[in-house]
Amino acid sequence: MGDASKEVLTAIKDGHYAAKQIYCKDRMIAWSHRRRFETGLQLAARFRGQRILDYGCGDGTFLALLLASPDAPGSAVGAELDDVQVHDCRARLGALPGVAFELIANLDRPEHAGAYDGIVCMEVLEHVVNVDAIVDRLWRLLADRGTLLVSVPVETGVPLVIKQSARRIAGWRRLGDYDTTSRYTWRELAAGVVAGRGQHIRRPVYEGTAGPPYHDHKGFNWRALADRISRRFAIESIVASPIRWLGPSLATQVWFVAHKRPV
Repeated sequence: MGDASKEVLTAIKDGHYAAKQIYCKDRMIAWSHRRRFETGLQLAARFRGQRILDYGCGDGTFLALLLASPDAPGSAVGAELDDVQVHDCRARLGALPGVAFELIANLDRPEHAGAYDGIVCMEVLEHVVNVDAIVDRLWRLLADRGTLLVSVPVETGVPLVIKQSARRIAGWRRLGDYDTTSRYTWRELAAGVVAGRGQHIRRPVYEGTAGPPYHDHKGFNWRALADRISRRFAIESIVASPIRWLGPSLATQVWFVAHKRPV
């Protein structure tokens, strides 16, 4: 991340999510998010010179860092749900060479079908209510020999207890949005710690003000998501973050590296 130009770093710092994540005042939270981005940049190095899509690009932080890296893609599209985020990304990052920002709804146009050598979907699918529909869309957008990179948080096992404790403390300190994080009952927390591949508790659904209904992190199970992704993609590997060698069971996030299954 240190190789990015000063102009790009300035634009990134003005991003809404960057302020809460990689530039969070809490050093542990910032470190964890930075490691997630660093892992993603390493995995996305395979897209050098290719055309990629950042699906659910947020404030464009990852895309900007990738475009400023030695392994920059040839061209890139960042997609988001609403005009506000798209316009913000265009205003701050639109001058970067080879980048465009679009509404997710526009991705259903014929010119986007199979158009991307690589797709990055970072910290999105844990919030999606109708996961299968989004997985199907990602399958349509990816080129036949392309690669899908998906990052999601680990909200089960020992990491769940650690993260809920950290969120509670961050909420008390008024850092990020942690003061609004859904709480667990003791029974729900126990179910999360021992969760397997199936959905272990009922997940709350919230109504979006500018988009579809969504989940927060409560009850998310990365193993269950892996099964949903596997309907359409062959998962090549699962990479843990922030420390790879700890493995997914002790990670705070995981990355899926996947390829399209034939029809």
